[in-house]
Amino acid sequence: MAETLLRVSNLKVNAGDKEILHGIDLEVKAGETHVFMGPNGAGKSTLGNSIMGHPAYEVTEGEIYYRNLDLLEETPDKRAKAGLFMTFQTPIEVPGITVANFMRNAIEMRTGNRVRIWDFRKKIKAVENILSIPEDYADRDLNVGFSGGEKKKAEILQLLILDPELAILDETDSGLDVDAVRVVSQGIEEFQKKEGKALMIITHNAAILEALKVTHTHILVDGRIVKNGGPELIDEIFSEGFEKYLEAEANG
Repeated sequence: MAETLLRVSNLKVNAGDKEILHGIDLEVKAGETHVFMGPNGAGKSTLGNSIMGHPAYEVTEGEIYYRNLDLLEETPDKRAKAGLFMTFQTPIEVPGITVANFMRNAIEMRTGNRVRIWDFRKKIKAVENILSIPEDYADRDLNVGFSGGEKKKAEILQLLILDPELAILDETDSGLDVDAVRVVSQGIEEFQKKEGKALMIITHNAAILEALKVTHTHILVDGRIVKNGGPELIDEIFSEGFEKYLEAEANG
């Protein structure tokens, strides 16, 4: 039986004085891929940020456990060290720190062990080849001067190098052209092949999901999960939209 990596129970979250999540229940097991869909403002990104411990969001009720670790008692860096990873809709620029140095320091912080530069460089080159991106990519300052597509590719490079147990991808495909979506999708598929890994994918784009094995789909409306299903739910949403779920929520 697959190990439960993440368990969220009755999660309620505020942003400022406004409650955004109104009691989320969720369980993610090793080897599963969960897709989260819903209209803008439904609370999808808030869920991901709350799991990672973003300070802008206040958990007012409920529990978040990663394995047996109470995440609400841990700082964001401790959550990352435990095996969590999250991409962002708008990755920030970090002048003076290369992509490679950022990843190397992150690995050393997580494991407590020094990383041999030669072995690390070989690993980066192998991943760059998988993603079909230039060899000097990792030597550029993190996200500085990167296009939107380059920033997202850099995050997928980090995903494969840092090798977390559970990855939360927040609209990694947002604003990308066809070629960039292909590269990002290829990287996610590569991560999914690794045994025991789990994914939470927040997206509005079916293209990035085509090559992936989706096990669970969740529809969020107004801070609540209103429908759970399998990959067939993705097809329903792209053919019919969210209208019936919005109407059901409005009618109580």
